[in-house]
Amino acid sequence: MLNRLHGQPESYDKKSKYRFGRTLGAGTYGIVREADGPDGRVAIKIIMKKNVRGNERMVLDELEMLQRLKHDHIVKFVDWFESRDKYYIVTELATGGELFDRICEQGKFTEKDASQTIKQVLGAVDYLHRNNVVHRDLKPENLLYLTKAPDSDLVLADFGIAKMLDSKDEVLTTMAGSFGYAAPEVMLKKGHGKPVDMWSLGVITYTLLCGYSPFRSENLQDLIDECSVAQVVFHERYWKDVSADAKDFIMKLLQPRPEDRWTSGRALSHPWLSGENATDHNLLPEIKAYLTRARLRRGIEMVKLANRIEALKMEEDDPTNSDFPKDATLAADQSLSTPPPEAKPGSSGLGSASASDDGGAKRSLSKTIKGAIFREVVLAKVREMKEKEQTLKLTEEAEKEARRKSFQG
Repeated sequence: MLNRLHGQPESYDKKSKYRFGRTLGAGTYGIVREADGPDGRVAIKIIMKKNVRGNERMVLDELEMLQRLKHDHIVKFVDWFESRDKYYIVTELATGGELFDRICEQGKFTEKDASQTIKQVLGAVDYLHRNNVVHRDLKPENLLYLTKAPDSDLVLADFGIAKMLDSKDEVLTTMAGSFGYAAPEVMLKKGHGKPVDMWSLGVITYTLLCGYSPFRSENLQDLIDECSVAQVVFHERYWKDVSADAKDFIMKLLQPRPEDRWTSGRALSHPWLSGENATDHNLLPEIKAYLTRARLRRGIEMVKLANRIEALKMEEDDPTNSDFPKDATLAADQSLSTPPPEAKPGSSGLGSASASDDGGAKRSLSKTIKGAIFREVVLAKVREMKEKEQTLKLTEEAEKEARRKSFQG
């Protein structure tokens, strides 16, 4: 009742059920935080209403979609509520870690294991496609294990840019996806649909089997050119112990023309997913090498994440009732850290994260983010020096040209 007297919507009463913990991520529209709820730990996406003004349909579509989706390998919807200035979407919290992180904790990971892992992901994608939903952001970071248990399900998360199609032939035109995983038709803005998920799955499968991406250009135009030709190379050094079935499965998905790409239903019948012809070759060394490179990139991303959190905090209408962490840098660091152990019955399970967010015990920043910050500072200095050198060079050339003309005159 008190909330409604203060102009809060009726559903805002639900917020009191949750105790917010560490930050899990942040984007253009808001932030995702871990929370302790009535039935255990959850993930809460907090979306600033002013950031989606005029595009509220996007939030409502995500809510409607999450409530409809019920599959063992898709993160589950829990609840939603709103305040005067924010929407809150509550979903199941996956605590078992990201796909590649989890693999690296094992003593061995074979091609046969990889085929069964991809089969789980493809099962979720097929369910989406049969229900006319395109995920549009398939990548390893969005493939999470539900729990730490050895037999935990792998779940597909982050439906922030997923789209429910009005018809099976509807064409989407907005840019969507992540660099390195987006299909060529997305980058070319030609219009896209379900086949974009199959392309992304092909990139994930290739990377899982060798530890590097099939397309490695670092700027958009070069990546577009590379993906449009899609000359997928299976380098002998890394692929000699991988089955022909695996390579064939990848090639069926990494087709530049979306109409040539296998559908999810057809891909499920591919012999590689049976695991019968997959080898027992251990992929762990390659995956660990990939993860080392990815962590360096992620460290740099943490600097950007801290900046996004600060920007969102500045946009809050009521900073005294903030849902954003006080220390953006620490929150960004925590989002990269290993998740805390699963909660025991009757405990909050949030460890020191909530205390830190409330201004409690201080934690030192991880080596990853310290290294990333240092690297960003160094790169900025290098850029500054290069710019000065370039300016000096241009000035000297201009002076020489002026003297030459003066002499000729």
